[in-house]
Amino acid sequence: MRHLVLDRPLVFLDLETTGVSPVADRIVELSLIKVHPDGSRDAMTRRVNPGVLIPPDASRIHGITDAAVADAPPFTRIADELLTFIDAADLAGFNIYRFDLPVLHRELALAGRLLEMGSRAIIDAQVIYHRRVPRDLAAAYRLYCGKEIVGAHGAAADTEACVEVLDAQLAAYPDLPRTPRDLCELFTSRDASTIDTQGRFRWDGREAVFGFGPEGIRGRPLREVATNHSRFLSWILRKDFRPDVKAIVQSALRGRFPFRR
Repeated sequence: MRHLVLDRPLVFLDLETTGVSPVADRIVELSLIKVHPDGSRDAMTRRVNPGVLIPPDASRIHGITDAAVADAPPFTRIADELLTFIDAADLAGFNIYRFDLPVLHRELALAGRLLEMGSRAIIDAQVIYHRRVPRDLAAAYRLYCGKEIVGAHGAAADTEACVEVLDAQLAAYPDLPRTPRDLCELFTSRDASTIDTQGRFRWDGREAVFGFGPEGIRGRPLREVATNHSRFLSWILRKDFRPDVKAIVQSALRGRFPFRR
């Protein structure tokens, strides 16, 4: 690295996992690059058998299937090697604060290990990116329409700006679909089997089942989990899940469950 002054090693970390939940999903691959103050580098990449099935949606993203990790070691067998590699280094990554570090801490805890944070510096390149390259309406208006919003953050001005931004985007990208339905399918459509906006619950026939969670929860009917594992539902209510997910859980705790007509 030419622009960063290091007084101790800096380890860059990235994880591939069974899903996008930092509190429930498991590691299937990890890769680390240690940059030393003298500019030299060490690298470590390992496949991991997560002990659970890898959902097809996750495999489509990172290309790692159940067969690919069938002979890989579980995380518990590489935990010590990982901690030795990191040692006293500072840590860096992209979205490391919200995802990679929480996942890593959870996996280490399950393995009976601990990554001491102490005085480590944590650098999240995503945070720098979002601070320096805003991705809000004003930035989009400036990029696509070439002007500033007059009365920004007023509902009327922001709504008018959104109209102009979408029209300018369609002008800038001739290959984009021209109808709302086609745009929705390309950018924001959801799997028809999902019940909520996060895909935490899915339809299995007419029954709502868990689309996430640890072994024994994922894929099980919501009705069954509400009866036998109500503490897991209570945990969901305490955590940062979307309102529609919590509404389904609250109803389940009262004995009311989604039903597919």
